[in-house]
Amino acid sequence: MSIKIAIDAMGGDHGIKVTVPASLEALSKFSDISIVLVGNQSLIEAELANHKYDQSRLSVEHADQVVEMDDLPSKALRNKRKSSMRIALNLVKEDVAQACVSAGNTGALMAVSKFVLKTLPGIDRPAICTQMPTMKGHVHVLDLGANVGADGKSLAQFAVMGSALAQAVDNNARPRVGLLNIGEEEIKGHQRIKDANEILKSSDAINYIGYVEGDEIYKGDVDIVSCDGFDGNIALKSSEGVAKMIAFYLREAFKKNLLTKLAGLVVYPVLKAFKEKVDPRRYNGASFLGLRKIVIKSHGGADAFSFYHAIAEARLEVNKNVPELIATQVKSILDTQRSDDTHPSE
Repeated sequence: MSIKIAIDAMGGDHGIKVTVPASLEALSKFSDISIVLVGNQSLIEAELANHKYDQSRLSVEHADQVVEMDDLPSKALRNKRKSSMRIALNLVKEDVAQACVSAGNTGALMAVSKFVLKTLPGIDRPAICTQMPTMKGHVHVLDLGANVGADGKSLAQFAVMGSALAQAVDNNARPRVGLLNIGEEEIKGHQRIKDANEILKSSDAINYIGYVEGDEIYKGDVDIVSCDGFDGNIALKSSEGVAKMIAFYLREAFKKNLLTKLAGLVVYPVLKAFKEKVDPRRYNGASFLGLRKIVIKSHGGADAFSFYHAIAEARLEVNKNVPELIATQVKSILDTQRSDDTHPSE
């Protein structure tokens, strides 16, 4: 299967200095993909001139405009129809490419993606989903900021979409799904969380295990955590901050004196393995689940190594046909709910 991925080459804090090398790295690692770089053609070609690559698998699509990191979503929609972001998404809509990857403005990317690509039947709101490391592997968490104040129905839809994603990319037939809450007792939490809990308990389509607290995200006993975008974004940024703090204190501890420096050399392989495990760059590439096509959001400050992983995630989701799996899961639950409404229990 040949996969074409549209890259918003101008998006993010670093633009083509990151997106071009990362794209070329992806081409060298994956023989089944081709890439179209969307952005200022002269600037992209100037950067490409510094590299060797398979020209038959890479093309450039010119774009006159750039969506800036501080642009309002409404401005990106109305006034930047010739932006690299919009043109990359149009390529996906027109089936020229099978996925779009961008490190650009998150709010603008979500708004333009929803407008251009539309949502799947039965999905009210797309959600941002990414992997986070755990003691036993990783967990998929959504939403991470696209939806603040999501109602119970949306939280249930997030859970279903996350379950379908985990089934596809992790080859997990029955991923465990939980709702993020302030306690495991059913009396705790906002009403919207309780509403989602009731919806998920009534469905056999997913493996719902109930409420999970914040510390349980990292234990490895749950595969998908559904939450409001406000809560999810705080959980994500907090975990990234803790990882950086631990790394800082370890460096400081091993730099104190000659003895600690020698100890650092002895345990270096262990520290290196730990860093690789929790390195957020390896988990870069958040999925916009619920859209009819695949859109992957890279961290705005991503380096080339990090952006490469976002491209790899796009390739994986195309190979696994994630939108179709989500559509099937959602339809199954909706059909079950309609059946329950038609034949209420006596």
